[in-house]
Amino acid sequence: MIDISVGDLYDKCTSSFGTRTAIISGKDSFSFQDLRIKSYNLAKHLQNLQIVKGNTAAFLMSNCAEYLFCEYALAKIGAIRVPLAVLLNNSDHIYMVNKTKCKILFYHKSLEERVSAMHGNIESIEFFVCIGGDGTLSINKNQQLINFDSLIRVTDNGTDLVPVCINGEDLASIYFTGGTTGIPKGVMLSHRSWLYTVLIETLEFDIRDSEQFLYLTPLTHAGGCLLLPVLLKGGTCFISNGFNAETFFDVVRENTITSTFLVPSMIYMLLDVFKPTNRQDIESLRNIIYGAAPIALDKIKEALDKFGLIFTQLFGQTEAPMAITAMTRADHANASIERLNQILTSAGRPTFHTKIRFIDDEGRDCNSGVPGEILVQCANMMTGYFADEETTSKTIIGGWLHTGDIGIQDEEGFIYIVDRKKDMVISGGFNIYPREIEDVLFEHPEIKNAAVVGIPDSKWGEQVCGIVTLQDGSRISEFNIIDYVKKRKGSLMAPKSIKFWSTIPLTNLGKVDKKEIKKLIASGE
Repeated sequence: MIDISVGDLYDKCTSSFGTRTAIISGKDSFSFQDLRIKSYNLAKHLQNLQIVKGNTAAFLMSNCAEYLFCEYALAKIGAIRVPLAVLLNNSDHIYMVNKTKCKILFYHKSLEERVSAMHGNIESIEFFVCIGGDGTLSINKNQQLINFDSLIRVTDNGTDLVPVCINGEDLASIYFTGGTTGIPKGVMLSHRSWLYTVLIETLEFDIRDSEQFLYLTPLTHAGGCLLLPVLLKGGTCFISNGFNAETFFDVVRENTITSTFLVPSMIYMLLDVFKPTNRQDIESLRNIIYGAAPIALDKIKEALDKFGLIFTQLFGQTEAPMAITAMTRADHANASIERLNQILTSAGRPTFHTKIRFIDDEGRDCNSGVPGEILVQCANMMTGYFADEETTSKTIIGGWLHTGDIGIQDEEGFIYIVDRKKDMVISGGFNIYPREIEDVLFEHPEIKNAAVVGIPDSKWGEQVCGIVTLQDGSRISEFNIIDYVKKRKGSLMAPKSIKFWSTIPLTNLGKVDKKEIKKLIASGE
């Protein structure tokens, strides 16, 4: 196979579309030509700073055009990007930077106070690059503080950039994901992995020519995976620093947005503010890609009713970016209501490159129709966890990625995620999957949001605890909710307790934060 790097992919789109608009970020607009010139100049200046192939570079930035310049430039010189999610805490960032021995840190001026607080504990950074102004960071004598604009100024259009030989298995990025021990794991993704991720997304998510794509989720995570598919189709990336349900429809209408990516919690917020007149605002919107967390059946049905047949679902992991399975817009419609209700609770079908197995706790393949841990082989699978051979060897066994998700597959190939293996509650020797109970709770008209966790129990080992937020004006009792679940799922699955909270904690990616929920319950807060 011909080696194609992330830099080659950027070169392909920037050489093909010239003066066409590639990026709109706030009031700034950049053509494909601008993207190439600024990124090449940045790459050349980085080479002058002795940033070389294999060096690691940390990003601490909100959504912005500079993210693309940095990604492109680092890919051209063979350096490895380490994105730091802004909503994580300083201790996580310190761990990630030190673990990967980052040599350079790109950060926003607005985040300088945080960088300053971390500075004394960061061990390897030689260059601090401030985006959005002159930095005022107090640094050591062996470090440099650099204004980002000085690195992208037009000099010779980067024509004297020193070529770097990059093969498909060279690392392009290290993305950190949560660990079962609470310590983040660094997922190593090669240029090969990114090439196949781009191909998979383009095919499975129906990315079309001249797409007008709105980026509302962090580019340091799933949002960033969708940049190159859009650019390679000559589309425009509308970069937004944050999500506002109240203004979403106006943004779509004013910019003729054709596609976007949302997590389920965003869809819920849009449903809360939707008015019939908003249908006119989203006439251009033909594709809402959603994923990163399970969506409640009644919510996706409501969204289809209000917004139309414009939804594409994905299921993936950082270890296999974005698309292990996908559910097309056509899959969201079915002549049989009963069958449609089943399909809408699935994660779709395996993408074209993906092989799937289901195994039991002893590692044996499950019989058809029996739930088991989902194992995956796919072209864009990670290389492994950075500097963690032990965890890698437990996650990739015999070429199969152990996802930690419990699932089942039906006769048409649709895969249903029963739960996360680590979220499974074991009560009295029985395995209980919180997702099944959450689905029932979401069906109750007086429950707005719900989560289910296992909490310690002296008799049963663990007991099922439900956390709910209620619709305005609801006076439903704990007994009523428990009885509601019991009638649908039986006494084993019914929660033993219900907690009424005003909000349910979410991670920075919009997923229910079950670690935080358990922590709050344990502390009595």
